Amino acid sequence: MPTLPGPAPSLLPFAHHLADLSEEVIRRYFRRPLAVTNKGDGTQFDPVTVADRAAERIMRRAIAKQFPDHGVVGEEFAAVSGAGRYHWILDPIDGTRAFMIGSPLWGTLIALTDRGRPLLGLMNQPFTRERFWAFGGVARMHGPGGRPKRLKTRPCARLEDAVLTTTHPDLFATPVERARFGEIKGRALLTRFGGDCYGYCLLAAGFVDLVIESGLQPYDVMALVPIIEYAGGVITTWEGEPALKGGRIVAAGDARTHRQALRLLAD
Repeated sequence: MPTLPGPAPSLLPFAHHLADLSEEVIRRYFRRPLAVTNKGDGTQFDPVTVADRAAERIMRRAIAKQFPDHGVVGEEFAAVSGAGRYHWILDPIDGTRAFMIGSPLWGTLIALTDRGRPLLGLMNQPFTRERFWAFGGVARMHGPGGRPKRLKTRPCARLEDAVLTTTHPDLFATPVERARFGEIKGRALLTRFGGDCYGYCLLAAGFVDLVIESGLQPYDVMALVPIIEYAGGVITTWEGEPALKGGRIVAAGDARTHRQALRLLAD
């Protein structure tokens, strides 16, 4: 991944600052009565709440003030192109459906890219007070009141020994996708549903071996790529291509499991 010349050390503290700002906003709305708007096209339910929009808005204002030449791409508002090579990629609440029902399996995703490649990635869970981040080749996390510790995926040589997770089986929109996921699910040791970005961070922390999903957007995955890769894992599309544009994604803590999954998923 590219390195940023100049004031690189200031970028990670600023990403944490964005997480702090968004956390303060989001926690005011969690597990409280909340109006939900469906921004879908009528064929699917795509929820957004005032918490999503308020959190993205406050992060955008902070970026515009600190780095006015940086671009911004977020889920809830129009992209800002910026004057340079750097863009912040924001998903204020990845897992709005979980947020709506009071489940803590959601998080805020923050990434900074250099010409489309991630320099840093951060996932913040305000309710559990866990934060996962990656920068400079190292992935770390901390829990409530805890000191940061390095993230490391765990070894898993065979699909038959793998713990598999995905957010929801409805993500697989076609019969082919459902069949391919079902074949891997049938081989895996254990499968659990739910998690959104939280599942990927559990993989980076060594508690999950495989995440398979479909229909993701770039802001769903950009921050997670460095977290997984710097923790020792692999994340690609089902075809083995870079995962940065979203789409059909497979992440594994062990390259051996990733290769086995790809053989069953790829065309």
